Amino acid sequence: MGKGPGLYTEIGKKARDLLYRDYQGDQKFTITTYSPTGVAITSSGTKKGEIFLADVNTQLKRNNITTDVKVDTNSNLSTTITVDEAAPGLKTILSFKVPDQRSGKLELQYLHDYAGICTSVGLTANPIVNFSGVVGTNVGSIGTDVSFDTKTGNFTKYNAGISFSNADLIAALTLNDKGDTLTASYYHIVKPLTNTAVGAEVNHSFSSNENTITIGSQHALDPLTTVKARVNNFGKASALIQHEWRPKSLFTISGEVDTKAVDKSAKFGLALALKP
Repeated sequence: MGKGPGLYTEIGKKARDLLYRDYQGDQKFTITTYSPTGVAITSSGTKKGEIFLADVNTQLKRNNITTDVKVDTNSNLSTTITVDEAAPGLKTILSFKVPDQRSGKLELQYLHDYAGICTSVGLTANPIVNFSGVVGTNVGSIGTDVSFDTKTGNFTKYNAGISFSNADLIAALTLNDKGDTLTASYYHIVKPLTNTAVGAEVNHSFSSNENTITIGSQHALDPLTTVKARVNNFGKASALIQHEWRPKSLFTISGEVDTKAVDKSAKFGLALALKP
């Protein structure tokens, strides 16, 4: 485990990644190439039913400054400029999208051995201001995440969370959706040598009095191949296999079946990521 509690987004992240990351219901292809000057160009395409979405991202790194420029099929031009270590522990991120004039945002992230702070403000006349902060250590931490709309004078988001970690276990409890959803998650490393882990997540909605329970696991068949599976209390079961057929190049096949409606067709997804 690293030093410090990290940012608020890392509370419960291990369990979320285990249960939801890399599961695909679509077909996705990504290829990355590098120019002689060190510019990384990543082209990706995703087929969602009858719709095909594509984008091209160009990334340039110079010292501690990273510039990303992305163009998508909707003719949106997105630019993100990241400055690492402008001061010890500080990261600055400036982002904007053309032609959306209200998309500009400035974000500051600060990491300390006993705190993690992230604040952002929209670059508009009446911006939305977001603040998240975590205090504690890499063993135990507590944090909050709030957003305030200066135009309406209302809080658009207020969440809170707590996390506990040790060498092979991470547990988290968060209150989201303005206090309407309580989420408890658990991540446990069973066997580090084979990257075997189990995880669970329980969501309770106070407004609908409904519970969603998801459990899952992962296991490395060999150093290059990983399998994952999950199931929830609504009978949705999913599984995937991911193979690194060359360094940083991944091939993933995933599927989902509704065990309470076996007459329905199963969903399948495919992802291919190529890097030199």
